[in-house]
Amino acid sequence: MGLESITFSFFLIFSGAAVLASLALYTRQPLLVAYIVLGAILGPYGFAFITKTSLLSDISHIGIIFLLFLLGLDMQPSNLYHMLKKATFVALLSSGAFALTGYGIALVFGFSSTESIVIGIAMMFSSTIIGIKLLPTTVLHHRHTGELVVGLLLLQDLIAIFVLLVLYTSETGDATFTNYLLTICALPLLILFAVVFVRFVLLKLIQRFDRFQEYIFLVAIGWCLGLAEAAELVGLSSEIGAFIAGVTVATSPIAQFIAISLKPLRDFFLILFFFSIGASFKLNLLNEVFVPALLLTGLMLSLKPTIFRFLLTRISETKELAWEIGFRLGQISEFSLLIAYIATGIHLIGEEASHLIQATAILSFLLSSYIVVLRYPTPIAVSGRLRRD
Repeated sequence: MGLESITFSFFLIFSGAAVLASLALYTRQPLLVAYIVLGAILGPYGFAFITKTSLLSDISHIGIIFLLFLLGLDMQPSNLYHMLKKATFVALLSSGAFALTGYGIALVFGFSSTESIVIGIAMMFSSTIIGIKLLPTTVLHHRHTGELVVGLLLLQDLIAIFVLLVLYTSETGDATFTNYLLTICALPLLILFAVVFVRFVLLKLIQRFDRFQEYIFLVAIGWCLGLAEAAELVGLSSEIGAFIAGVTVATSPIAQFIAISLKPLRDFFLILFFFSIGASFKLNLLNEVFVPALLLTGLMLSLKPTIFRFLLTRISETKELAWEIGFRLGQISEFSLLIAYIATGIHLIGEEASHLIQATAILSFLLSSYIVVLRYPTPIAVSGRLRRD
């Protein structure tokens, strides 16, 4: 039975996740591993209990949107601006180094020049979901570490949006300088609209009806999803829109109430996201890409912390902080998966190159999660000493 019965699919996913999560906790494994493994087991390339994952993938994307919205709620605009300004140097140089590494490895394993470029680009980014999911919300988001992680991820997201814009326009044949310029101009205009709307409309509504918690909950979800959709309409990503929606409300006294209310909803959709990652991978092609994927994963897990440490100490960060940020950003990104899907769809890369990117993403998600959970404070740490919500 597939997604024709969404209730049955949810039953399999959440019951299975509960079982595997219990085993993961007993064996001191990160919960993210359980969700990805469950997807591989139940998905179309495992036992095929769930055969169509496209709908689940679309639904799970809401979890990423909520994650970025909640992140924005914890960020003060003045601190965010300072951190973005400081992190630009690190983000640009590190992204270039990671891209060159991926490009070189792909050439060594016989991929074409074009495929190697796409593979190199996919290595540039770190996972927003892993990076933020493993940050203790109440401890690190208000500290220097959390702000720096967020600043680097946001700058990487902006680079990723530009790459995706190029791929989208290549797919539609609408690749013009005017389209690129309009998208670049759309970001400050969207921020301006959000600031004005929150100040003169949203906050006044919340102040007037703050006794009705259900109303605040609905307004928060509507604002988050509304700005996410607006961002997509102007050529940006829904994640950027959701983050802007959160930041513009962050100075409101009601921000923490909204954050607490939306956390269970966020976790519900994120379980679906990690399940869909495992379910979408073609296990029968693993043998063809396992060696280069393992090598790329090993290089990313070792080079990213090293390069981030080198660059961050150049801007006066401590070695300990630089190492921690490097390990937290040591994987590749969900944007890498999206780049692989789009590039395959427009025949820019072959299926083998696409699966190399996917396999590297999954392996780096898993291994990076292990490293962070076992070494640094996280909400899902198996050690009570490191567990921070």
